[in-house]
Amino acid sequence: MPAPLEGTRVVELAGLAPGPFTGLLLADYGASVLRIDRPKATSADLLTRHKTSATLDLRDSASHRVLLSVLRDADVLIDPYRPGVLERLGLSPSEVLLKHNPRLIVARLTGFRRDGKYKDMAGHDINYIAVAGVLSMLGRSGERPYAPGNLLGDFASGGATCFLGILLALLSRTHTGRGQIVEANMVDGSAYMAAMPRLGRKTPMWNAPRGQNMLDGGSPFYDTYETKDKGKYFAVGALEPQFYAALLKGLGFNPDELPARDDKDNWPALRKAFAKRFKEKTRAEWEAVFDGTDACATPVLEQDELEASGFEQRPIVHLAETPGLPIAANDGGWTGGGLAPGTGGEGTLKTWLGWEKGRDYDVRHDGALVQLPDGKAKL
Repeated sequence: MPAPLEGTRVVELAGLAPGPFTGLLLADYGASVLRIDRPKATSADLLTRHKTSATLDLRDSASHRVLLSVLRDADVLIDPYRPGVLERLGLSPSEVLLKHNPRLIVARLTGFRRDGKYKDMAGHDINYIAVAGVLSMLGRSGERPYAPGNLLGDFASGGATCFLGILLALLSRTHTGRGQIVEANMVDGSAYMAAMPRLGRKTPMWNAPRGQNMLDGGSPFYDTYETKDKGKYFAVGALEPQFYAALLKGLGFNPDELPARDDKDNWPALRKAFAKRFKEKTRAEWEAVFDGTDACATPVLEQDELEASGFEQRPIVHLAETPGLPIAANDGGWTGGGLAPGTGGEGTLKTWLGWEKGRDYDVRHDGALVQLPDGKAKL
């Protein structure tokens, strides 16, 4: 069966993290994704599975025309730049691109809101989740707010949210026949992701300060514990009473010997008891105890252990009738590498446009593709 986005043509302007992740999600479901790199660029992008690359100098008119030719029949453009960059390049989505191709979906992904207080400032994941009010909720009690790498801002609230916006625009296009501008930003994205704790601030689950709630490290039965083999950990999420009972049974506790868990004043004593007990066995020994039970207790696997443990990377969701493309370990799965600028792009031009080198385009000394003035693809 064909992948759901097979035949969809995506142009991804090169960037790092959220933009490439948007393109990766589209590529994993069959879209043909062409990344546009700058001349003499070196890329640290590892999110390159199923993609190709072409080098263009968007400040040069002959190279600029290549992009416009590509976009004439493309479905999606991913713009990872700060506000105003496309406009300065003569590629205004509303004034140029959508007039050039009314079916084009221009996905514009920024960190801060395009119309907000910080719109003209540089920032990173930690800044976006900070002004969204999300960072203030993350971290242990009595400690500074702690950012979870760049997973929440760049990827969940940036790339994945932009991917969702593109899918919605593609769905809309089936009814209207028209493309549109999709605007995603990590401030709104992360604030939306934090809807449950934000709306639950007046409920017992989230009404305490940071690190003192049920799901943010405050609860001893929703936490991690080091095992006997130093540096190895077990994760516990035994929230419901029946799961908690299974946890106590696996740990070898009689419920009567521990204080009641419903009283938060007892949480420090419970955490101390659990920590001491987990240190009595290795992680593998605890796996043997808890595997197959409803104790909600699992090993904290490390990246190098995943494939051997049967957790090889798969597409984010499985579609029974139109599945995504397979993910090989050496093609951006757990161990794959990147995509050198310019790799595969000429083949994509041939597939998309039927272009031939020397007839429709040539390659400049710095690797940039330029459209020939007398080629059949002349605009």
